[in-house]
Amino acid sequence: MIALSLAEIAAVVGGQTHDIPDPSVQVTGPVVRDSREVVPGSLFAAFVGERVDGHDYAPQVVAAGAVAVLASRPVGVPAIVVEDVQTALGALARHVVRRLGATLVALTGSAGKTSTKDLIAQVLRRKAPTVFTPGSLNNEIGLPLTALSATEETRFLVLEMGARGIGHIRYLAGLTPPRIGLVLNVGTAHIGEFGGREQIAQAKGELVESLPEDGAAILNADDPLVRAMAARTKAKVVLFGESAEADVRAENVRLTDSGQPAFRLHTPSGASDVTMRLYGEHHVSNALAAAAVAHELGMSAEEIALALSEAGSLSRWRMEVTERPDGVTIVNDAYNANPESMRAALRALAAMGKGRRTWAVLGKMAELGDEALAEHDAVGRLAVRLNVSKLVAVGGIEASWLQLGAYNEGSWGEESVHVSDAQAAIDLLRSELRPGDVVLVKASRSVGLESVAQALTETGAEGEVAAR
Repeated sequence: MIALSLAEIAAVVGGQTHDIPDPSVQVTGPVVRDSREVVPGSLFAAFVGERVDGHDYAPQVVAAGAVAVLASRPVGVPAIVVEDVQTALGALARHVVRRLGATLVALTGSAGKTSTKDLIAQVLRRKAPTVFTPGSLNNEIGLPLTALSATEETRFLVLEMGARGIGHIRYLAGLTPPRIGLVLNVGTAHIGEFGGREQIAQAKGELVESLPEDGAAILNADDPLVRAMAARTKAKVVLFGESAEADVRAENVRLTDSGQPAFRLHTPSGASDVTMRLYGEHHVSNALAAAAVAHELGMSAEEIALALSEAGSLSRWRMEVTERPDGVTIVNDAYNANPESMRAALRALAAMGKGRRTWAVLGKMAELGDEALAEHDAVGRLAVRLNVSKLVAVGGIEASWLQLGAYNEGSWGEESVHVSDAQAAIDLLRSELRPGDVVLVKASRSVGLESVAQALTETGAEGEVAAR
């Protein structure tokens, strides 16, 4: 964080200082909420959770070097006491962002936010120091913590914004007002909570409504609900996509033999070829979104194409590919799932597995409401249409819908199986995998299928732990 004294922080957040002998002492390290992340100069934000109360760790974090604790009650060590820690954290983030002078890029969408955010960061940091959301910490706590990690040297701040209802993105954009706002897509993720795609579009479009007139709205030309958001902003509108009308577009899109996308990138200032290290054709749209942001910030087509071609995955369990010593390929995409990302992952599996036996180990897609049965059935059917060799549906009723969809789509019978839990899937795969097989593991985060990918990654052809 930029250096601020405890007195300055107390004034910004409207707090009272307690047990602070010298209010001029500065916070020079990060603001953290996990006691294990404290370093000398930190400010520790004490949140009260369901099982853990951060206030209980106050003596420990100060002993570890924290300058003070941002707390909702006195804790017997240096503290700034406020009515609500989350509100105070947001106020501090807003203050720091205003002082920074960095260009703030915010993005949202139903699918691909974290992968696209990682691409944007890897492209922009070639131009200037860049701070970006770690993982998918995109809510009312994660977003201000990311903003507060910026320093005086930061020139670009890339923030992912998630939403679970109308007004959420408006709130986040108020904490960290963006100059560039990117909307990727409007899909069916969390449709059970929103009530429909139109409501999702209403929520995602709050981002472009927050932009200043001298800002830029980066919108997906291939998604009608996103493209319509152009009417909701006075900022400049830049379209990306495969549409001929897109300002930043892809031509000659194809997949390499290993399933990695390649295309000709076109921008208003030129064109250049891209071959990505990531897997799956869905990353083309993500790459175009990143390219549109980078072009708006002054990078050339050649610079952008080179950065995209060298970019990797920065976040765990998102199309994370591991080649085992016995020739089995594990694709760990178990961080989360919705219908759009499920379809993209299955298509990537089909591309990667040409001429090989493919396995789709799939579980529940959460928060789909009344659409749950139809969407799970459709994913099972798609697995058949893509000629995936084996479907392993893991879990309860939703998994049975996956299997039923596959069974009804074709004469799969023995080619699809429903197992009760992750351990049952591990046992099955360990007994049946052969060298050269490709295994995709994907489900909503609550299912915990990363344990399947982890177990398979660590296991060699004969069940022995592979040397890595």
